[in-house]
Amino acid sequence: MSANPKKKKLSLAGQIFIALILAIIVGLCMMGCSDIAAKYIKPFGTIFLNLVKFIVCPIVLFSIMSGVMSMRDIRKVGAIGWKTIVYYLLTTACAITIGLLVGNIFKGIFPVLETTDLVYEANTSASFMDTLVGIFPSNFLAPIVNANMLQIIVMALLLGFSVVLVGEKMEGVIAATTRLTDVFMKCMELILKLSPIGVFCLLTPVIAANGPAIVGSLAKVLLAAYIGYLIQLIVVYSITVRTMGGMNPVTFFKGMLSTMIFAFSSASSVGTLPLNMEATQKLGADKEVTSFVLPLGATINMDGTAIYMGVCSIFIASCFGIELTISQMITIVLTATLASIGTAGVPGAGMIMLAMVLQSVGLPVEGIALVAGIDRLFDMGRTVVNITGDSSCAIIVSNAERKREARKAAKS
Repeated sequence: MSANPKKKKLSLAGQIFIALILAIIVGLCMMGCSDIAAKYIKPFGTIFLNLVKFIVCPIVLFSIMSGVMSMRDIRKVGAIGWKTIVYYLLTTACAITIGLLVGNIFKGIFPVLETTDLVYEANTSASFMDTLVGIFPSNFLAPIVNANMLQIIVMALLLGFSVVLVGEKMEGVIAATTRLTDVFMKCMELILKLSPIGVFCLLTPVIAANGPAIVGSLAKVLLAAYIGYLIQLIVVYSITVRTMGGMNPVTFFKGMLSTMIFAFSSASSVGTLPLNMEATQKLGADKEVTSFVLPLGATINMDGTAIYMGVCSIFIASCFGIELTISQMITIVLTATLASIGTAGVPGAGMIMLAMVLQSVGLPVEGIALVAGIDRLFDMGRTVVNITGDSSCAIIVSNAERKREARKAAKS
């Protein structure tokens, strides 16, 4: 009789899911002593998140450069680029519309909170021209040092295009860039092995500190936001992945499970990027597409944040006794869609974006104070939607590019 087969090792998704359940249990048990969780558990989660952030900048830089170089054709980069931008803008517009619809449905049961003596200091939002100027780096190292993703993307595109235009003389540079990308990807794999520990240590203090808020007066607002998140995930992405990506939505979500759990725990689109790239490529997206689409999406695609803004705009307006008109809601859709391009994929960035949207329709910015205390709980769900939207785009663009190449081959 043969020896007993080796026990199958638990997958990373399974490990992360177990860590998530343990974090919820331990966090609820520590609700009375959240300071201890913040002091002794959270630092280990912060260490893990720092390691992830450390690897993100070089991965974005070298993966985009490698992706552009591998195409050997600037026109192909342009074809991928316009498809990506159009998809991101359309899904963001769809998301903010869902947020407004869900918010209006829940408006009658939202709690009316006291709005006197509210204070919220909104961060100054840059003008359009300042934002445009800020996209372009003035120093080679500054974008990496400051983790400015938009500048890193511009730098990677410029360097990648330059190598392609120089031609055959740059084969050594292309090979070196590919090898560096492989090195940083391997480093990423080592860091991601710590994901279960990171998830536990990041989530436990959040549950310990905000547990009472989940069943408190803002539970209905949270519920409305999460219903909006689920509609975007289950309806919008399932339809787009099935019709335009040629993939079974069940297969898509199964492949994205561990990445979605990590996004929920870390609340950082940029921090989830390495894991998202790995999962999306395993689902069949082309490496050259994911190398371009996902880093761009982590910076400008904010579908979950758009839903959050729609729900919170309705809630804040109801608390101040303001009835939003159809034209104001259209303004919110347009503002949120365009503002998402300038929102960084870091925890809490949605608060700045919400301030911009409130100002665009004349709502009191001080109303953000009503939801600021549990923003982290909103942020965890909206990050899941953000990164899933990025992945759906990579699947769809990959499928579109394969069809385009097949048509070109058939003609020739």
